[in-house]
Amino acid sequence: MATYKSIRYNTLLVNASSQVLLKTITASSSDALSFTSGIDSTYKEYLFEFINIHAANDSEHLTFNMSVDGGSNYNVTKTSTVFQAYHRENDEANPAVAYSTSHDLAQSTDYQRLMIGMGTDNDQNGCGTLKLFNPSSTTFVKHFIANINNTEANDYQTQWFIAGYGNTTSAIDAVQFKMSNGNIDAGTIKMYGIN
Repeated sequence: MATYKSIRYNTLLVNASSQVLLKTITASSSDALSFTSGIDSTYKEYLFEFINIHAANDSEHLTFNMSVDGGSNYNVTKTSTVFQAYHRENDEANPAVAYSTSHDLAQSTDYQRLMIGMGTDNDQNGCGTLKLFNPSSTTFVKHFIANINNTEANDYQTQWFIAGYGNTTSAIDAVQFKMSNGNIDAGTIKMYGIN
């Protein structure tokens, strides 16, 4: 009988044997990190893993958008919801869980915020995952969920829970990540296909 390692992402159990690394991009003062190949009908689910993402500018956000034309335009209409759990480093503010209306989207082509209010100190960065479901479908909209943890410029440690959909029945074939302002100073994003 075969044995498998299991990894938990976004509270969904993923069998490690079915997770295939497709591409790794490492930032170095990068304007944007774009995945313009490898997103096709081979896999029904794609997982993006963020490792030690560090912003160049204080209080900016790591964002993402999708493309239906190979990355010529990143402007898919999205609706999303965002909530957070947070606690301040010096314990001066009570930890809490809250819905974050200023970070969700309602039928907008804007980039979706993932890591929010990032700090630039050496001990401030972000990690997490984004999962995109069935991007090659030409029948259904494209759902996504993200589970992100980052340290904000104001020294809050925040976990972000983001879910939504790209409101298009065209196939998604490219995904881009960029800061709301300034560069991605450092960090790595890995893209996996999941069988």
